[in-house]
Amino acid sequence: MSVPVLLVLDADPPPRLGRLTGRARIVRTDAAGLAARLPEADVLLVWDFASTAVRDAWPGEGPRPRWVHTASAGVDHLMCPELAASPAVVTNARGVFDEPIAEYVAALVLALAKDLPRTLDLQREGRWRHRESQRVAGTRACVVGSGPIGRAIARTLGALGVRAAVVGRAARTGVHGPEDLDRLVARADWVIAAAPLTEETRGMFDARRFGLMQPSARFVNVGRGQLVDEEALVRALTDRWIAGAALDVFQDEPLTPDSPLWRVPGLVVSPHMSGDTVGWRDELSAQFVELYGRWEAGEPLPNIVDKQRGYVPGH
Repeated sequence: MSVPVLLVLDADPPPRLGRLTGRARIVRTDAAGLAARLPEADVLLVWDFASTAVRDAWPGEGPRPRWVHTASAGVDHLMCPELAASPAVVTNARGVFDEPIAEYVAALVLALAKDLPRTLDLQREGRWRHRESQRVAGTRACVVGSGPIGRAIARTLGALGVRAAVVGRAARTGVHGPEDLDRLVARADWVIAAAPLTEETRGMFDARRFGLMQPSARFVNVGRGQLVDEEALVRALTDRWIAGAALDVFQDEPLTPDSPLWRVPGLVVSPHMSGDTVGWRDELSAQFVELYGRWEAGEPLPNIVDKQRGYVPGH
């Protein structure tokens, strides 16, 4: 009896798939070879989660994998109309990044409230300058994105005494609907973007929305770079519409050395690392191997993406 063909869109370091020996014929490919390999695959593992190769290769001729798994929370890099319309099941790495990203957001909130970036600048300059910092407990946060990452952020900030309101696609218990977003943004001390990229969320943080924020507010994006009008954010910071911001994701990655974002006053820039803790690749590999076992046994898969919405629906 032949074993299923597992096609891996590879990246370095590769996934640890030793537990699938004898259970799958593993074929590895890069972006250039993906289109030619797709027709022979039963399963596609998108390990190179920064690549858009799936979106480009899927519309071609021939059979397509029955199951596509991406080792990432977001799926915008692989979705295309042909994949959305196909019978292929798409799953993501939901659950791996929730707590690490929440911890990262909490670290940014504390760093901005306690003016740590300025403290490090003054240390490098050898200057002793006493300042007062902001209390975090008792402040308000608006967390935009009601998936596991957004909810983990709200819980973690809550442990610091922050009153966090979560906004999602639709109102439900513990989650505000989009009709409340402007009101919550206008009263928040911290606005946290953790939403998936969809047609509804693309560019949602624009000049109008930054203009609603308090002059003392800070903005943090750990969702997708395309959620933010970066020019509008630069203006909001330069003209002091808001007090500060931190971006971990960007419209174009990596940032080039001449990007103006490196030098915007009050902006903390990090290289898309909020969810990446020591051992994260091993966790992603272990998650996929577990899901493969379910698929192999004909059991229902978790983390199934609604291909029309572009994310795993909440419960």
